[in-house]
Amino acid sequence: MKVLIKRATIVSPSSPFHGTSQDILIDNGIISEIGNGLKANADKTIEVEDLHISTGWIDCFANFCDSGQEFKETLETGANAAAAGGFTRVMLIPNTNPVVYNKSQVEYLVQKSKHLPVQIFPIGSVTKNAEGKELSEMYDMFNTGAIAFSDGLNPVQSSGILQKALEYILAIDGTIIQLPDDKSISPSGLMNEGETSTRLGLAGKPAISEELMIARDIELVRYTNSKIHFTGVSTAKSIEMIAAAKNEKLRVTCSVTPYHLFFCDDDLASYDTNLKVNPPLRTKQDRDALRNGIKNGVIDFIASHHQPQDWDNKVCEFEYAKNGMEGLESVFGAARVCGVSAEHLVKMQTENIRDIFKIEETFIDKGRKANITLFNPDAEYVFEEKDIFSKSKNNGFIGKKLKGRVIGIINGDSLFLK
Repeated sequence: MKVLIKRATIVSPSSPFHGTSQDILIDNGIISEIGNGLKANADKTIEVEDLHISTGWIDCFANFCDSGQEFKETLETGANAAAAGGFTRVMLIPNTNPVVYNKSQVEYLVQKSKHLPVQIFPIGSVTKNAEGKELSEMYDMFNTGAIAFSDGLNPVQSSGILQKALEYILAIDGTIIQLPDDKSISPSGLMNEGETSTRLGLAGKPAISEELMIARDIELVRYTNSKIHFTGVSTAKSIEMIAAAKNEKLRVTCSVTPYHLFFCDDDLASYDTNLKVNPPLRTKQDRDALRNGIKNGVIDFIASHHQPQDWDNKVCEFEYAKNGMEGLESVFGAARVCGVSAEHLVKMQTENIRDIFKIEETFIDKGRKANITLFNPDAEYVFEEKDIFSKSKNNGFIGKKLKGRVIGIINGDSLFLK
């Protein structure tokens, strides 16, 4: 299949064509020509107003619910959601049924996802069944294709277990991903503890439940000289601690969700269950600190935290609703409307995440495999349910005005256009 992209502004610092407007001809998944005024008998010509392209974006924390909860999402529907959000590669958390804690489960994901429009990178569980009690077969999973290790939605609570895990992965220069949450603190909390939770009459979960875990894990990294990545960081103090650790040259990185950048606890006044997430939405001051963390480089990239939930688990009383938001399709628009520049966003979602997890570098250059995201960085629109390609529709951005529209992706010989 031949695809001709017309008059696209290339946003890719590693490309010699960065910042220029070019035509790109892709033949059977390979970039065969780059130049101006290209003409070809193409099977598909892409010509869109204010078209920009970059190397394909990567997401580091998504749940496709396969296997075990396919009624919420499948690898196929999750891949379509990722492609609609501009992602050509996605790292999947291990919280499926069964949990991805051995090489056979990693092999299942690798093999089943070979024909999807996006490339899947399994994240292996740190502990067996993500129960936090006994280390999993991390070395075997690494050799089979696991890109990193995390207990995902069940962050490692035991200091001793996490210390052993951090020491274990030194041999493979691996990375532990932690969702910072001390579950012993206000385990029944429904939202951020503060004035808003008191006013709404909802049980609160204090910021210290996150900050204590970050402080502890930084100390363990200092002790082991290993690598940890905090995802879903949500408070100003968390950002301060991570910035200090980075200044100390500790091997600490972090990411933030698009909904923590966009919303705050005041937005829960309507008891919208789509905004019930963990870590919970924090204060306006925390939200502003996260936005500053993006600008000053403390936050390395944005992670979707794509967590599909079926209708029954969201259309119910707030107390009984499950945590999580479907969100791959709205990452770009939410980040842009929060003031993140398109060029900085591309750098975060390509170079930064690639360097942290040692993902193969891709290029926009002649003779290279096509791994491309197509987008309009400044298009303004209201995000609607029809924009969701996931099997589940629990997205808190429905009805919100966003900025920046993804047009599609090209990943080898796979073409996905919205």
